[in-house]
Amino acid sequence: MKKRCIILSICVATVMAFFTVFSVYSRNNKKTAPIVLGPNPFITHMFTADPSAHVWKDGRLYVYPSHDIDPPRGCDLMDRYHVFSTDDMVHWTDHGEILNSSQVPWGRPEGGFMWAPDCAYKNGTYYFYFPHPSSSDVHCSWKVGIATSKYPAKDFKVQGYIEGLEDECDMIDPCVFVDDDGQAYLYHGGGGKIIGAKMKDNMMELAEKPRNMEGLIDFHEGSWVHKRNGIYYLSYSDNLPAPKGNRLLYATSTSPLGPWTYRGVLLEATGSGTSHGSIVQYKGEWFLFYHNSAISGKMELRSICVDKLYYNPDGTIQTVKQTFVAADPSI
Repeated sequence: MKKRCIILSICVATVMAFFTVFSVYSRNNKKTAPIVLGPNPFITHMFTADPSAHVWKDGRLYVYPSHDIDPPRGCDLMDRYHVFSTDDMVHWTDHGEILNSSQVPWGRPEGGFMWAPDCAYKNGTYYFYFPHPSSSDVHCSWKVGIATSKYPAKDFKVQGYIEGLEDECDMIDPCVFVDDDGQAYLYHGGGGKIIGAKMKDNMMELAEKPRNMEGLIDFHEGSWVHKRNGIYYLSYSDNLPAPKGNRLLYATSTSPLGPWTYRGVLLEATGSGTSHGSIVQYKGEWFLFYHNSAISGKMELRSICVDKLYYNPDGTIQTVKQTFVAADPSI
């Protein structure tokens, strides 16, 4: 009887061990269901454009767009940045206003002109970069302002602006890319020209003189840099005029500062005149954020959208197909 009990105990223990191993294996190898996106545009209670998307350490995806104020008076009224976040790509939280032109000590006296921003994170601090003129002479007084916070969506305080860019006119749309080794790069462009440079560890100063980004075709503005499988991608808007408006193009490189090889069209014109996008990976899938004028029908009142992005086996990107799902037009 004692021998039989020992054998039975061994069998039970073996079966339990098998199911434990099987359970762990199943959890580790369970395929995550594809993300199902909500309607486009996905922010409908206010007008937003130029979305800069990032995934931070809390696991949420955050979007930092510009804000088209209604009623419009052209692009000069853009102001009052908000931040939005999600954990499922369907339900979005508006974290409220984080910065406006009245809080910029060196800014344009008349305010406004708070155009496409970006955000970066390093060593416990979030750095919010925004273009803003420092005088009524808008064209040649643009600066890249910096506001910092210990939080991704609140308590930002203006620290100053990046020096070393004063000789450039009509340069807007800052993009800051932080590489795998922690080195940050600033990209700054507009009016058909784009420059890039390494940044110092403080994320507020350039570590070198900016250089022109070579190899791009028909660059206009709105640069964005991301990295996948050792390849750097620089996407940007072209100069295709109205009524169709700008498209998003892209180029690749083995170096974060080029030279770049033009690859083609990332997104066809959205009907909003301008185009500005960002690319980010979230929960194993890739997404393109952009804007259109689907709700307002006006180029000065835009709304941000998102669609899935797919890569070919050779690393090139398939042209993103815009989805036009009915959204609540009550703004």
